[in-house]
Amino acid sequence: MEDFKFTRPKKIRQVRSNVKTMLICFFDIQGIVHREFVPRGQTVNQEFYLGVLKRLRERVRRTRPELWRSGEWLIHHDNAPAHTALRIRQFLTSQGMTLVPHPPYSPDLAPADFFLFPRMKGDLKGRRFDTVEDVIAASTRALNSIQVKEFRRRFEQWKQRLDKCISSNGEYFEGN
Repeated sequence: MEDFKFTRPKKIRQVRSNVKTMLICFFDIQGIVHREFVPRGQTVNQEFYLGVLKRLRERVRRTRPELWRSGEWLIHHDNAPAHTALRIRQFLTSQGMTLVPHPPYSPDLAPADFFLFPRMKGDLKGRRFDTVEDVIAASTRALNSIQVKEFRRRFEQWKQRLDKCISSNGEYFEGN
């Protein structure tokens, strides 16, 4: 009998990049209203998020003056702990910022999750970045490349998803 050595096939694994940053982005039917990249090492806790919301208010005042004056703008975010903290809810109430409720366990109802981030990933897929600044620059270009008609179409889809959630009494569903 002949001796042979069994070698296992090598598994190819995608190497995760050490160059990462977190984006917080607010948008409406007209496009991006406010975006900011979270500084390296910063945790998005209620204190940090409160600062984000204050900057968002100022941005809405400057870029969407008609909405600011009418007070008819809504904010929708998911149920992350920083978003649902008592201090955040009190701030939203005190500032007259109307919150659209978000059902638990429903990423398919968060426009950032079903539209914005997948859209950006498509633009950034397969690219390597050497620095956080490179990631920020490429992400900003990806955001800026989204046309108003795409935001409008996605908000119509969001309304349809919300209607479907309401008609199913909040039960989970997949797809459009």
